[in-house]
Amino acid sequence: MRVFHCPVVRYRRAIRSSSCLALLLAGCAVGPDFSRPRAPADAAYANVPSSANEGQRIAPGASIPADWWMVFQSPAIDALVRRAIAANPDLDAARAALRRAQELARADRGALLPAIGFDLTTTRARNPGVLASPLQSNRNVFTLNTGQLTVGYTPDLFGGTRRQAESSAAAAEAQYFQTEAAYLTLTSTVVAAAITEASLREQIAATQRSVAAQVRILEILQGRLRLGDVAQADLAAQQTALAQTEQALPPLGKLLAQQHDQIAALCGQMPDADQPRVDLGSLTLPYDLPLSLPAALVNQRPDVRAAEAGLHAAGAQVGVAIAARLPAITLGGSAGGASTDFATLLAPANVLWNVAAGLSAPLFDGGALRHRQKAAEAGYDQAKAQYRSAVLAAFQNVSDTLAAISTDGDALRSAERAEQAAARSVMIARDQAKLGAIAPLQVLTAEQAYWQTNVSLQQARAALYVDTAALYQSLGGGWWNRDDEHGAADRRD
Repeated sequence: MRVFHCPVVRYRRAIRSSSCLALLLAGCAVGPDFSRPRAPADAAYANVPSSANEGQRIAPGASIPADWWMVFQSPAIDALVRRAIAANPDLDAARAALRRAQELARADRGALLPAIGFDLTTTRARNPGVLASPLQSNRNVFTLNTGQLTVGYTPDLFGGTRRQAESSAAAAEAQYFQTEAAYLTLTSTVVAAAITEASLREQIAATQRSVAAQVRILEILQGRLRLGDVAQADLAAQQTALAQTEQALPPLGKLLAQQHDQIAALCGQMPDADQPRVDLGSLTLPYDLPLSLPAALVNQRPDVRAAEAGLHAAGAQVGVAIAARLPAITLGGSAGGASTDFATLLAPANVLWNVAAGLSAPLFDGGALRHRQKAAEAGYDQAKAQYRSAVLAAFQNVSDTLAAISTDGDALRSAERAEQAAARSVMIARDQAKLGAIAPLQVLTAEQAYWQTNVSLQQARAALYVDTAALYQSLGGGWWNRDDEHGAADRRD
């Protein structure tokens, strides 16, 4: 019994076989395949305050809002932050860098597809008589029109092109998180600068009141000196104390001016621009402070995510370097026509075409490709170390901030007790003065001491506010909860 093999069946089998081979080759890419690093198994924070700590409480796992600065309940801070987001030139530069990286990644993806082009040329020429005319008409003066469609394609046999596209996409992702880091740095810096500026104004006001009290004390001592009631040494001591207090005002004024200028620059404005004024006394210190789980921190920190994307890009570059050492196939062809008349450009007799295939492989390059591969591998090792460094820095940053919140919270409570005690001392001194039990000088001395404790109170209060802002920054700032034109597009865990 004879078996007849249909040519169509054999042809379809050949197509299926070649398709399977193409898919197999397409799925093969040299170099390391990237997988996201996990959080360290021993990840933990240090210096976590007790949940019963007076003043503020740690809330493990609590959500971090995208507009975290609103926890201070200050319209002025919100206005400053939003003004900075809209006009800060450094943030605008980061956004432009992100758009550039994304476009370059799209361009590299285009290399995976065939390149198609069209050429149309018109040539006017005169052929010398000693040579045969290129035309069938044997004319030596002629116009030749040529049009052709060209197709070129380089199969990505070993995945070098795909690795390059992968590397570019990872570089764009790194730039995305660098932009988020710039956003977070900007907002936290504006908040800290606004709080510091408000604190400096309060410190200057309290110092000026302390100076006024000391001036009045000095005037009283000068009058008593003329009466012989006090010694010259008492007057000199008061003059020294007054001079020391006055000496604190110029540095405070300098810092206040610098803070104002910094806020203006952060908001993309000139130093003389008017800015919303933050009142330190109107700020609310949040009671519940979020603390992300250690395993979640590496997903939330923009700097860690940027380092992770850099690791991805570096690994893909190893594949690019390996693929460059392997053979490559190029396919190409063109079809069109040539004629002295546009009307007959594509006439059957004037049609031209060609199909070409090529194979290239490096044989000797003085070791350049091998060393480029080793350089890419070294870059991959470097990216691994940088990622580990970013993770360690993230946990250190959070732990340092927790320690600052704990210690500065204690300092604030001590300052509040000192200020309250000084305020009671002033009230008692005023009551005694009304009864004639003490001299006005003692009242002024109590007032001067009160304003000095008030300066310390404003410093301690601002420090804890800034620490609170730093905690939100160290936890990533809630970028994953933002959904606007500048918000997070990446929602991967």
